[in-house]
Amino acid sequence: MIINFLEPACQEPAIVHDLFGLCDDNNGNKAYSNFDNPQKWIATVKNPNKASLIFTAVDKCVIKDTEQKDRGRCDGLLTSAEHIYFIELKDERSSWIKGAIEQLESTIQFYIDNHNLSVYKHKKAFACNKQHSKFQETDNELNLHFFRKYKVRIDVQAEIIVI
Repeated sequence: MIINFLEPACQEPAIVHDLFGLCDDNNGNKAYSNFDNPQKWIATVKNPNKASLIFTAVDKCVIKDTEQKDRGRCDGLLTSAEHIYFIELKDERSSWIKGAIEQLESTIQFYIDNHNLSVYKHKKAFACNKQHSKFQETDNELNLHFFRKYKVRIDVQAEIIVI
């Protein structure tokens, strides 16, 4: 099955705001960006250079619930001409990191199988949790594994800084 991560129907219009949030209401709908209700934000995106970013809903749009049932997928992507950020959004108290990382890994592999990841200069994966918004130390072995296998860096935090 070919998966088109560039599907226009799953992409929001370009975002050039210097601060916005990413939300997932966990109501069966896809994740989305938000500019005016920080209480809903699971991840905060800081974009000081105002790069033109596209948010793409992966779960429930690029990959629908009826597709790839045996594999996880992250909530969305933020992309620009030189950035690709894979983002998993959680709102859980405990035992969430392992599942979030598995969803990110699965999505990155789907992406690699269908597109060229090397066209992006900045490649990161973010496991974000509204209830644990501060940086969680990421295991060095996990960082190394992620980078060696996918050439993608991983962070466990709810703040995404676009460099």
